Amino acid sequence: NCFGRFQVYYIGVDVGSSSARAALVTRDGMLRSTAEEPISIWQPHSDHYVQSSSDIWEKCCTVVKNLKESCWNKAAHFFDLPDFLSWKATGSLTRSSCTLVCKWTYCLPEGWDASFWTSIGLEDLLENNFSKIGSVTCSPGSPLGDGLTQQAAEELGLDPGTAVGASLIDAHAGGLGVIGADVRGFNLPCEDQPITSRMAMICGTSTCHMAISKQPLFVPGVWGPCLSAMVPDLWLNEGGQSATGKLVSLMSGCVGSQFPFTGQNIYSYLNSHLSLMADSCSAVDLLGSSLHMWPDFHGNRSPLADPTLKGMVSGLPLSQTSDDLALLYLATVQALALGTFHILEAMKEAGHDIRTLFLCGGLSKNSLFVQVHANATGLPVVLPDQVEAVLLGAAVLGACASGDYKTIQEAMEKMAKVGKVVQPDRELQSFYERKYKVFLRLFAHQREYQALMNQR
Repeated sequence: NCFGRFQVYYIGVDVGSSSARAALVTRDGMLRSTAEEPISIWQPHSDHYVQSSSDIWEKCCTVVKNLKESCWNKAAHFFDLPDFLSWKATGSLTRSSCTLVCKWTYCLPEGWDASFWTSIGLEDLLENNFSKIGSVTCSPGSPLGDGLTQQAAEELGLDPGTAVGASLIDAHAGGLGVIGADVRGFNLPCEDQPITSRMAMICGTSTCHMAISKQPLFVPGVWGPCLSAMVPDLWLNEGGQSATGKLVSLMSGCVGSQFPFTGQNIYSYLNSHLSLMADSCSAVDLLGSSLHMWPDFHGNRSPLADPTLKGMVSGLPLSQTSDDLALLYLATVQALALGTFHILEAMKEAGHDIRTLFLCGGLSKNSLFVQVHANATGLPVVLPDQVEAVLLGAAVLGACASGDYKTIQEAMEKMAKVGKVVQPDRELQSFYERKYKVFLRLFAHQREYQALMNQR
């Protein structure tokens, strides 16, 4: 804490779908250095993915699937990954309200519902005040134990006692890294409005849509409301799309072999190609007027909550020219943006008043993806100054735990920064209103086809 002599850093740790990452973050939210290690992923059969925790913590623990009864009885504790990492670091068994409320049926302030565990045959988890799954909880960013244990400090190359903040699920950390940014001077509709007028989108392999409210709002097909699951004392609703980055990558893989190698990122090349296809006086978006997609190739997470739904494409030609394949990529991006609008509409009906989108994650680096989301939703999109928002959000937890900031809200406002604002093209409003009607009809038709084929 001797700020005059030393530069203070916070370390944000993010364990995502494909890698574990860490960042060195300054007090004012600047990422100075990052490191990344891949995590192995196995796909034993269709729609089923397995990872090993030995890749996450020094290869000393293994993810065990389909535990046998003997393993269950010998287990002292069951952890969600964020709480497991916190325990490894500090020895503290205190659980984060984020993981327990979002994923483990824990309710604040009541606690565990004993009748639920009994009804599903897991009454043994009630023993010793639920000690196996968590007797003590705290809000994200609360200091855990006495900080890093001697062993963890040696393994991490840090000092024993270094403060460790109660963890968040990775997408929720991304929300912290963007949603609280100071927006004064950017002429945004959320300026001088409560933070509840903002929605964070963490756009990676899948996309999480994080909306917060002062009172619990129940949105059909959207997870939550969960108290203190992201921002302490606020309720979280979490919408999502099961396959976004994965779908864009799949469609880009279809087109990649058709384009000359230029050294460009495939998405940059496709975006440039679409710009060339569009007349100088028209928007790229209008190229998608006759090619439409329903993007639920891996089921619908929100707002329909139907894992049986499949992807659909209407308007494919027989040809596979460069233009045809670029249009398929555009249709994919537009379908995902309309899926976000679908979620926003459900949240609006339930009482949310969202005026600005805050994007982070890999897809937020794709300029077409960002602009189409602004155009299709009619909302401005804020991109963070620091592109690794999940790491920044994790560092916010450490900053709060250290005592350098009194609240998560204060740390978010001081450490998160606006990088760029993308405004919607209002002239495209009518186009996307019509395209959204087609989007909804694709879903309705799929249900009709299912009903017809289920007839006997």
